[in-house]
Amino acid sequence: MSRYATITVIGRDKTGVVARVTNLLFDTRANIEALEEQVTRGQFSMTIQASWKAASFNEKALGQGLRALGRELGMEIKWWFTDPKRPQRMALMVTKEPHCLDAILAAVKSSKLKADIGCVIGNHRDLQARAEKSGLPFHHVSWANRAKAEEKVLKILEKAEVDFVVLARFMKILSPNFVWRFKNKIINIHPSLLPSFPGPQPYRQAYEHGVKIAGVTAHFVSMHLDEGPIIAQESFRIKP
Repeated sequence: MSRYATITVIGRDKTGVVARVTNLLFDTRANIEALEEQVTRGQFSMTIQASWKAASFNEKALGQGLRALGRELGMEIKWWFTDPKRPQRMALMVTKEPHCLDAILAAVKSSKLKADIGCVIGNHRDLQARAEKSGLPFHHVSWANRAKAEEKVLKILEKAEVDFVVLARFMKILSPNFVWRFKNKIINIHPSLLPSFPGPQPYRQAYEHGVKIAGVTAHFVSMHLDEGPIIAQESFRIKP
């Protein structure tokens, strides 16, 4: 039997961070299953998937070592234990429009979408009753101050131990500081066939341009609005 954990390291970029963290893990007899790092605008981010044989695993020593290393490096190091056999867990971020939330709830309930929903986060309370009726925790986060709102959302996501985030018609733009923490882990549902008609009111843009086919795009969120890698698209014809 093995124990599995996800470790994240975030802070100002500096030399030797990868080596220091991986050496500490090797000292705890960890097997590194996956490692991804990135540097954006001088900010360093790393996510590590690691495992240990249960017989040789010392959870207390790991925690003490990571906390001490985080203080020494002046970086944010967090970790949580996971079960690789459990379904992926998502957080849904919503505003007021219910159709994306309803479709995802139905897909999860029918097992068409093999994932769990850890929580629903909304910058308005309009969809709170829908979420709670499905037995999901709903967190209202006002977006009057984006920096404070995103800080609160990060804490909610950490507590819920989610693997990825879905923007289900969430009508706010996330900051680069938020996005780079979740590279290729934030999925947006945009109502156009990207790269055509990014931004607000895409159906109106399509109509005004006289297009005959419109659609919807699921894509990873990047630093630039509606420009992340495309995951899937569906189209439909516009009737006169």
